[in-house]
Amino acid sequence: MKYLFANWKMYLGLDESVKLIQNYTDNLNLVEDVEMAVFPSALSFSIVKELSKDSKIGIGSQNLYSVPEGGYTGEVSAKMYQDAGSKYALVGHSERRHIFGETNEDVKNKLKAVLENNLIPVLCVGETKEQKEDEKTDEVVKEQLISALEGLDFENKELFVAYEPVWAIGTGESCSNVSAEHMSSRIKEWTLGLQINAKLVILYGGSVRGENVEDYLKEDSIDGVLVGGASANFDKWQEIVKKVK
Repeated sequence: MKYLFANWKMYLGLDESVKLIQNYTDNLNLVEDVEMAVFPSALSFSIVKELSKDSKIGIGSQNLYSVPEGGYTGEVSAKMYQDAGSKYALVGHSERRHIFGETNEDVKNKLKAVLENNLIPVLCVGETKEQKEDEKTDEVVKEQLISALEGLDFENKELFVAYEPVWAIGTGESCSNVSAEHMSSRIKEWTLGLQINAKLVILYGGSVRGENVEDYLKEDSIDGVLVGGASANFDKWQEIVKKVK
């Protein structure tokens, strides 16, 4: 099975989201062993879920709050997303960590909420350009993984880990497939070593395009891709989908 996950980020308004999901459902021909999911904005979540309900396309949240309910103006809880029909949830995306200041503890709390509400987590990890240049990639990614996962029991449920080097997200500067495979294999090794009883799926994200997606997916440890801005453009996303056989 190969996985194509589309994170629309904050690129699309309501009408644009409606148009795009209709393009997805009407014009994308998914082969049998490919699973696709979209991560729309909170504003567009319900309508995208409704318009995709008869398709093979799953849906997930871009973010959530770890507390089930209460006086937290502007937040949407994991429980609310579960009630709304979400299947997946992004946790620890680098933009949440580096723009909004989410700590490893915040990520852990969100991951616990995801599991408590029977959502499938997509845990994002990755190093900054400075960390890469200081040769701290392994150290940083391992710490992000262990701090989020240690002590949890997935009870044989799925865990998606997305390796997204921060320096490659939205920059056009792609991580080589060889480097992505090396880090994905290390992620697999570290995660399995935690004995958390999870069905592990590893994604790569960071300037994925039609011309390089095949290179990533041919690697043994990479099961799919998590794509940002390109997935909010139908022509670019269709080009990626066509390359996945």
